[in-house]
Parts: sequence; structure tokens; C-alpha cells
Amino acid sequence: MDPDRQFVLTLSCRDTKGIVYAVSGLLYQAGCNIIDSQQFGDLEGDDATGLFFMRVHFEAPPHLPDAATLDTLFAHVRSQFDMDLRFHALARRPRLLLMVSQHGHCLNDLLFRWKSGQLAVDIPAIVSNHTTFADLAASYGIPFHHLPLDKARADGKREQERAVQAIVERERIDLVVLARYMQILSAEFCDLLKGRAINIHHSFLPSFKGARPYYQAHARGVKLIGATAHYVTADLDEGPIIEQDVERVDHTMSAEDFTAVGRDIESRVLARAVRWHVEHRVLMNGHKSVIFR
Repeated sequence: MDPDRQFVLTLSCRDTKGIVYAVSGLLYQAGCNIIDSQQFGDLEGDDATGLFFMRVHFEAPPHLPDAATLDTLFAHVRSQFDMDLRFHALARRPRLLLMVSQHGHCLNDLLFRWKSGQLAVDIPAIVSNHTTFADLAASYGIPFHHLPLDKARADGKREQERAVQAIVERERIDLVVLARYMQILSAEFCDLLKGRAINIHHSFLPSFKGARPYYQAHARGVKLIGATAHYVTADLDEGPIIEQDVERVDHTMSAEDFTAVGRDIESRVLARAVRWHVEHRVLMNGHKSVIFR
């Protein structure tokens, strides 16, 4: 199979008869080879949306060379089923902007996965409100942008965010990853990045907000800690969840042990969420998400 001719089709629409037949039939008639296909209808439960979701990985023939041509081919099917339908060329590597403050475990993990070929992306920039990881960025040959917040100015946050936005636009960024970036984004910036910004935070510790949550958890004798990766929205830490994981802890472990376990979970969960996003495996379903693993 030629990787330069492989695409992923993702779609969502109201669940009805004939969707799979229409999509797979058109791909077959066009000479495409379906490599993998997954689907899901959200029809069960009181909170069901009634939507149908599909992800198709396929190889296209030479006369269908790009996503725009494929998009034109599917114009009638899109209109027939009122689909949110998109084609993604796998030959194009998604471009990531990593943002970090002063905890570098998630940043370091993502950089290692990228450098070792486990994460098929390009990382043209790292942004931080501190200089702590400038040397780490330099060791990977990635431009580091120190953009501190001027808290003395009323518009200091928005001014800094506009500088980040300029980098996003200049570098044609597809996904912004908050790799333990410890600043709350403005509602305006969240709207700008809707569906293309992922955050990581500790979870299963709902009683422990603010600084040093794992130390608070240790003091309360918590037995289970974890992390959640989600899309960024204006509602703090309440965006659509992409991935979660947990590990058990016990009385024999120190607060430092709790923190080490928590950071390891955060790194793993964020890496999985980023990989699923860039592989076009995540589809929005209202306030929830559908993950085709």
C-alpha cells in the first residue's frame, strides 16, 4: 500500500438506513480500497443524541489524488444525509504547538514519542510563560517562545494569547497541546481553538483543587488517582473527554510517590489523546466524544 495515497474519512449525521452502503459503495465504485472501517450509532440511553458516526481508512487510486477531489466526489452523499464529512490525507503530518509552564513530564514524554517516531506529527514550536524548558526545546531543535503574562496590565492575558495566536497562524498549527500549561485560557481564545486544543489534568481527586493536589490526596488517604485528557472549552476542565486512566495507591506510599504516579498517568493519558486526535479517531458527540481506537 502506498502511504501517499491513504486517507481517513470521518463523518457524523442523523442515524438512518443506507449510510454505510452509500459511503462504502461510492468508495468501491471510485476504485478505493477500504483498509479499516468503524461505525457507531448513539441510540441507547436517555442522553442519546441519535447521531451516527463513521471512520474509514482507505487507499485511493491515482485519479483521486487529494482530499479536495474526494470531497467533490462525495458532494451528493453529503447533501443526501446532511453529513459533517471530512477527508484527511495521511501523507500530511499534523502540526502541533506544545504549551508548558514549569512541570515538564508531559512535554518531555511527547517530545520523546515524536523524536522516536511513535507520534507522527511535526512540532514547529513550544510556548511557555517561563524559561524553564528552553534548553530542553533546544536539545530537540524546536523553536522555544517565552511569552510571559504581564499581570500588571488588565489586558495582559489577551495580549499574550494574541502572541500565541500569531504563532498558531504563522506555523499553520493543527493542534495546541496544553502539556501542563498552568494558565486559564480566555473564553475568546477557547472559542478560537475549539476542537483543536487538548488539556490534561489530574482527576478522581474532586475534593483537591489548587496547588499540590497529590499532597492533599495523600493527606486524605486516597486509594485511587488518575488523569483526564479533554478538549479545551471556556468551562474549566469540563470539555469533551478524550481519555482517562487510574492507578491504585496505598498507605505505604509517600506524597512524593503519589505525585510520581500521577505524573506518569498524566503523560500516558495525554499521549494517547494526542495520538488519537492526530490519527482522526475522535469525533464530537455533543458534550461527549466518540473514539474509534
